[in-house]
Amino acid sequence: MLTTNRYQSTVRNIGVMAHIDAGKTTTTERILFYTGVSHRVGEVHDGAAVTDFMKQERDRGITIASAAVSCHWTLDGVRHTVNLIDTPGHVDFTIEVERCLRVLDGAVAVFDGVAGVEPQSETVWRQADRHGVPRVCFVNKLDRVGADHERCVAMIADRLGAVPLPVQLPLGTGPGLRGVIDLITMRALVWPADAEPGDAYETTVVPSSHADRAARWRARLLETLADHDEVFTEVYLNGEPSADDVHAAIRRLTLANAATPVLCGSAFKNKGVQPLLDAVVRYLPSPEAAGDDPFSALAFKVTTDPHVGALIFVRLYAGRLVRGQAVLNPRHGRRERVAQIFRIRADRREEVTEAVAGDIVAVRGLRETTTGDTVCDPAHPVELAPIEFPAPVLELAVEPRTHADQERLATALRVLTLEDPSFKVRADPRTGQTLIGGMGELHLEVQVTRLADDFGVETNVGRPRVAYRETITREATARLTWKKQTGGKGQYAQVELRIEPITEGDATYEFVNRVTGGRVPREYVPAVDEGCQEAMRTGILHGHEMTGVRVTLLDGDFHNVDSSELAFRIAASKAFREAAQNASPVLLEPVMAVEITTPDDHTGDVIGDLGARRGRVRALTDDRGTRTIEAEIPLAEMFGYVATLRTLTQGRATYTMHLHTYAQAPSN
Repeated sequence: MLTTNRYQSTVRNIGVMAHIDAGKTTTTERILFYTGVSHRVGEVHDGAAVTDFMKQERDRGITIASAAVSCHWTLDGVRHTVNLIDTPGHVDFTIEVERCLRVLDGAVAVFDGVAGVEPQSETVWRQADRHGVPRVCFVNKLDRVGADHERCVAMIADRLGAVPLPVQLPLGTGPGLRGVIDLITMRALVWPADAEPGDAYETTVVPSSHADRAARWRARLLETLADHDEVFTEVYLNGEPSADDVHAAIRRLTLANAATPVLCGSAFKNKGVQPLLDAVVRYLPSPEAAGDDPFSALAFKVTTDPHVGALIFVRLYAGRLVRGQAVLNPRHGRRERVAQIFRIRADRREEVTEAVAGDIVAVRGLRETTTGDTVCDPAHPVELAPIEFPAPVLELAVEPRTHADQERLATALRVLTLEDPSFKVRADPRTGQTLIGGMGELHLEVQVTRLADDFGVETNVGRPRVAYRETITREATARLTWKKQTGGKGQYAQVELRIEPITEGDATYEFVNRVTGGRVPREYVPAVDEGCQEAMRTGILHGHEMTGVRVTLLDGDFHNVDSSELAFRIAASKAFREAAQNASPVLLEPVMAVEITTPDDHTGDVIGDLGARRGRVRALTDDRGTRTIEAEIPLAEMFGYVATLRTLTQGRATYTMHLHTYAQAPSN
């Protein structure tokens, strides 16, 4: 049964997401100031943002890791708890957005009022679509020269396929921005010309110079609501709807992901943030939390604190968590005990004795729990859907500068992989080198910097190289017998495997057991599965991990004395490799989706260069003197591209890229 108590109805778990440099962290900082979490506004350009507390974030002026903060906002006399997560905007750290959206109930999408909907805006929007997360939009930076609110609203509809509900208009443009016009109450919200953080706005009549435009936009808003909400249609046809009627319709459409309210302002100039907080409370959902059911929660993030050790961030979906409580991790069937529970203020902690369904808290004491794990009541086991993480697209070799640091490097890498599931570490089977893998050059650069800054390990690193994959192109079968006798108990196992390409969906590996009649005892089947996966990790052609393979165990044989899990694991690994050699293995390379924005007069040079990089142009669009080129290009051809693009366009073009797919690499 869903809880209906007042506390749950006033909780909002939201994320702030955007393209890099859209003003996402600045917006978050203003929210923290207005809600009383911070008493001094931290500016990104000063390296003082509360949520950008990592040294690497403050040095670079970007968000790298998602930061969670609990705060409070009062609307209509009711105090609400807002659990807020500031997520990264750079594409290399998209996994941070992914795992946060998995546990959030709503999000604020921030857009640059000059640039509009940018490539990473589209990426995070699609992620939110996939997770069904309702959103509120905030068109930011309307104090900038060239800002265009109407164009940005149109781009939200055209590029994102959304139904925007503009509930505000900017009052003034560029440096003349004074405030916003509320289209629901038809009142102007005006801030002081040089508004300071915390300054209240004055509510006045809409200036006559803006009255006609505001009336047109309000009429459009009401018509859109009537087109999409049957309840509001009846109200609309029977007369002028009240503000409460409009708010209720917007909330219904927002929760159903049928439309998205759009607010506006300038976070940096302290204009528009209070109404944005009102919209978060009015329109975004409170958690559907089963407070009376047995406890269950999902671990979505791990951080390592030098004072308290590993902290596991969890979202409670049901029940109650109390300090000292025993919980079960069903992934490995082990019980653990909660030592401490914290509410988080970015890099500060407030210890509490309990948390309830709907809360997002950090927990200490769960040594065996990692990102994506479920923790639950031991008497009522349940396993929530895990979080999926992408494979790395780039690798580089890393080694300590001194032999004495070898063990410290291994420890540091273990911590980093625990904190960031998209960061991988493996040994190169040919050279024995330690390879670190990630989602891009910046991702790996940050991790290498962290080795020095956070763990005191100086390293030598190789050149970045593409993380290729291997796969098979046809079916093959192998039967292998593994026998070893060295005196005493020996080793014996026989397996027959069929491997084939997975042609449907995007699964990377499947294992099917077709053995009947006990030819392979049930207790040894998992060992066969493990052996096949071990072989896939080291590949067939060049030591790259394999993907897209279905393995079917057809037959086998065992010995009552000499058979063991180890013997079957070895036999399966060798049989898999033998079959794969006969299944026409090929090398796959990552192909990136690249979006380039360039002035018109440089378009030909840019497209010519893309052709030389084995690129394929998918789309070309015009926009006020600039061209946007969408292309697919192998990652191997993109090293050093930023310098080439600057040269071709006199430094005037920009680009973003993210993984699109894997494709068969040329034979050379």
